Amino acid sequence: MTKAKNRTVMICMCALFSALIAAGAFIKIPIPYISVTLQVFFIVLAAMLLGGKYSAASVGVYVLLGLIGIPIFTEGGGFFYVLKPTFGYLIGFIIGAYVMGKIANANSSLKRLFLADIVGILIIYAIGVVYFYAASNLWVGEGGISVKDCLLYCFILLFPKDLALSIIAVFISKRLIPIVRKYQGE
Repeated sequence: MTKAKNRTVMICMCALFSALIAAGAFIKIPIPYISVTLQVFFIVLAAMLLGGKYSAASVGVYVLLGLIGIPIFTEGGGFFYVLKPTFGYLIGFIIGAYVMGKIANANSSLKRLFLADIVGILIIYAIGVVYFYAASNLWVGEGGISVKDCLLYCFILLFPKDLALSIIAVFISKRLIPIVRKYQGE
């Protein structure tokens, strides 16, 4: 496959995963402070199948579209979304996707995919929880949130669901990686 065709395939896959991540934002269960969504599931799939650079680009396109005003985030869209406490998760999505993709792309053994999955999800949550706490207590002005409540609602209640779904995404990815690589021209 020529380099141009390979690039076209990757751009199309980036667009597909951007759309899937946006769809995952609308499949939600609201809980206090935050919503449970399927975004991490699609981010893990993107990272495993596209690699670091293209998965980060895919998530970056999703975030950029939301920031320019298209209401594809869990709570809408627009530039001022950066002031919302949950914006940290969007930053974490980009960085987590890149790191997951880099780790997974180096060797697509199941053990390596699981390692990439765990590291990426922990990055997403580390950035998301810290940003949520800082935003809630420094600039949102709603009286803030305690460290205990922040950890409960922004990590403990969400992490098991994302871990379980991302493990499913790893198994799906393991089956799809050879097919995707065939169309990528590798």
